[in-house]
Amino acid sequence: AKPNMFKILLIDRCCFTRFGLESWLNQSEIFPGPVLVTGLNNLMLAKEHAAQWQPDLVIADLYGFASELHHVQQLASLLHICSQSPLLLLSSGHDAQMESYCQQFPLWGRLDKSVPLDALARSINGALCSRPTEDVNQTVTPLLTRQEEKVLSLWMEGTNNHCIAHRLGINGKTVYTYKR
Repeated sequence: AKPNMFKILLIDRCCFTRFGLESWLNQSEIFPGPVLVTGLNNLMLAKEHAAQWQPDLVIADLYGFASELHHVQQLASLLHICSQSPLLLLSSGHDAQMESYCQQFPLWGRLDKSVPLDALARSINGALCSRPTEDVNQTVTPLLTRQEEKVLSLWMEGTNNHCIAHRLGINGKTVYTYKR
């Protein structure tokens, strides 16, 4: 029998943390089965990805997005979708209003980003082992291609089509098609 493949969605504004954790999670053999990690730096994309992909675990540093939110309740739809999976908050800072708001939703745990990797691994193992075991299709189809994700990220940062096309080395009409 093949071991279960665990899907982990990593939501973090900091590219160094996102890529570092993604690499560590994908190469680590300390988890109860192989993992597939998707790291995102965009809350809207993360919400859509979580709804479609249905990850086994969501690890998020929401503090990094605090300056983008007009009101902390903008997190409601993301937290609601993520509540279908264990949610581990990995905080890079403290925001009392955000922390209070997040307590309305089921959280697997809350750790500071400076936590040692062995403590983080124990928490992740606990969350993954808490999921019901089922045969998981080993073929995972991504919601968007990497190029589409790049276009969406640049678009969400306010970059216009011409600049996106120039930056990614693609035609402006292709940018329009990706955005559609």
